[in-house]
Amino acid sequence: MTYPLIKFGDVVRQVKDKVDPQESGLEHYVAGEHMDTDNLHIRRWGDIGDGYLGPAFHMRFKPGQVLYGSRRTYLRKVAVAEFEGITANTTYVIEPKDPEVLLPDFLPFVMQTDSFNEHSIKQSKGSVNPYINFSDIAWYEFPLPPVDEQRRIADLLWAADNALQEYERLKQENKKLRDSARKHFFTFGTENAKTKDSKIGKLPVSWELKSLGEAFEFLDNMRIPLKDSERNKRKGDYPYYGAVGIIDHIDDYIFDETTLLLEEDGMNLLLRSSPVVFKAVGKYWVNNHAHVLRPNENTVTDFYMEYLEYISYEPYVTGTYQKKITKSDCMAIPVVYPPLNEQKEIVEKFSEIHQAEVSINNHIQATKQLKKELLSSMLGG
Repeated sequence: MTYPLIKFGDVVRQVKDKVDPQESGLEHYVAGEHMDTDNLHIRRWGDIGDGYLGPAFHMRFKPGQVLYGSRRTYLRKVAVAEFEGITANTTYVIEPKDPEVLLPDFLPFVMQTDSFNEHSIKQSKGSVNPYINFSDIAWYEFPLPPVDEQRRIADLLWAADNALQEYERLKQENKKLRDSARKHFFTFGTENAKTKDSKIGKLPVSWELKSLGEAFEFLDNMRIPLKDSERNKRKGDYPYYGAVGIIDHIDDYIFDETTLLLEEDGMNLLLRSSPVVFKAVGKYWVNNHAHVLRPNENTVTDFYMEYLEYISYEPYVTGTYQKKITKSDCMAIPVVYPPLNEQKEIVEKFSEIHQAEVSINNHIQATKQLKKELLSSMLGG
């Protein structure tokens, strides 16, 4: 069915309710970083009074109103307020002019369509920090169904959104379970064993403490440089691993065995002190910004995948701008070394948590795809 095209500004208004944050009696503010891409829910916020907000934070929003990030609109930041608070004037507060013409529950999905996002990006100004004026989106045209049809469509899309939020909640619960399991097993083993003190804390009396260089053989100096012809096909037949942010680094090498790859440097270490840990199986490419670790005879790779994501690397990260973990520092990292059978048993414990994580992620992707298809079929994009 074809519905009449309506200009966005004919049915929507920008709310400009200016207040003084300190005198408003409100508790929370929402900045751009508190809003997530393609997520209608605000899960993070700041507390008014904890620090200087700046003169831009003077726009009041109320529950049910839509917040829209007008800077870098390609990030698709559209959220529905669930509490009253303050935001900056670069986050537009939007609501229907007449709720009996455009349902408030329908509005956020209009703003999540690909056509609205494409229009917003196309009309944005600036290059470093592109922005859009409200007048630029006011003339965006979209098909507006009758109110009853809006309600039916909104109910379906909110049901998909609710399912997605539930899967995200389950994902966080599964992560908490994994964190709790790591803390328990890496302290008490599989049988709540008696513990002994070590320089990294308590560990079961039957476990040894070794360096990472004793548990694994480092293959950093055994890389086979790629020929020019091989560089061109590295992104094709085999997986590629390397430090985050420098995937296209020219120094690439080929391996053909199961190893662990521990990020040496890159964008990830600029943001936090923990490197990314990969498990590589078979033939793969790797650049020289990741340490290559071959497990020794009594080392179970999957056990150390869990353990190396559990420990802190802060004492071993060096540098200011380009943070890194050198080979010598990496090899010196102390790690627990349980008996072989216990390493395997702990891996089995974690496999159940991992399978649940895979299942939840599959549901999340399927639900996102369903919501996207519903948006496309019901709202034309």
